[in-house]
Amino acid sequence: MAQDTQAIATGIGSWPGTDVAEALRVVVGELADLPYLPELPARGPGADLVGRAAARLVDLPVDLQPSGWRLVGRPGRDQARAAAFWREDLDRMAHAFEGRTGPLKIQLAGPYTLGACLWLPRGDRALSDPGARRDLVDSTAVALAELVAEVRRLVPGASPVVQLDEPALPAVLGGRLRSASGFGVLRAVPPAEVRDGLSAVLAAARAAGASTCVHCCADDVPVGLLQQAGAGAISLDTSVLRPGDWDSLAEAIEQGVRLWAGILPTRGELPGASAAATSLARTWREVGLSPERLREVVITPSCGLVGHGPDEARATLTRAVEVARVLTELSGE
Repeated sequence: MAQDTQAIATGIGSWPGTDVAEALRVVVGELADLPYLPELPARGPGADLVGRAAARLVDLPVDLQPSGWRLVGRPGRDQARAAAFWREDLDRMAHAFEGRTGPLKIQLAGPYTLGACLWLPRGDRALSDPGARRDLVDSTAVALAELVAEVRRLVPGASPVVQLDEPALPAVLGGRLRSASGFGVLRAVPPAEVRDGLSAVLAAARAAGASTCVHCCADDVPVGLLQQAGAGAISLDTSVLRPGDWDSLAEAIEQGVRLWAGILPTRGELPGASAAATSLARTWREVGLSPERLREVVITPSCGLVGHGPDEARATLTRAVEVARVLTELSGE
């Protein structure tokens, strides 16, 4: 995504309700600079983060079991339902963004969060099998490239922005995922393998014509690893960052990675726009970053908004735009 002359705002992904046309109407109205295709998990299985991504995997069919989504030999009705949600969403997106030029964001769960959440046909999490991990990386790369191509076809003037969702990444790297029995934990996946896998997926998105961002709303976001993997931007919850995390983030920003600052909490009262922007600008200066580069920041909620009511969700997007406006003013001081 090209550098902007001012800070801008966007949403993360999930949205309350079941009416995608209404959700798009709000997004189009609130987020002129970086709108996105919202996800509506309240529609049911297949509209959730994992089900949506799993339905687009190439040559890796899935179905839904009491334990969760599972890799199977051939697709069934659960995958068909998730695919139908995608068709509706993309059709509505084409109508809502007809004639649009400029950035348009889409989201898809990454291979390591999928590996943590998908189950093998008769075994543990897919993450436990090195071959399954490789298959998920390869399949996600193809699926993401196909999704970018579809967005470009449906909205020809748009510049796709891919947000790769990896909320499970710290647990994957830290060996904190429970095994199927519940009594043990899976081995940590080597950082070099994760770096290379993410690099392949992000490279596929770029080759298809998209700019990239990796989102992780957990603690201990591996900023350095994401930078090495080639993420164009990193989206995270700034409220959980410690001083050392800010140092790593500042280094990545100096190397050209863009910050998507999840500065607005998804629980509790929203901070005022001036207070939120001033707090971020103060920390920005404390870690030695140039104030002018505050204009490159994208303001977001800390995570998705599915837990909100429609009015609260809309108010959060409105506040994100207000924070971005104040942040732009502070960049000139």
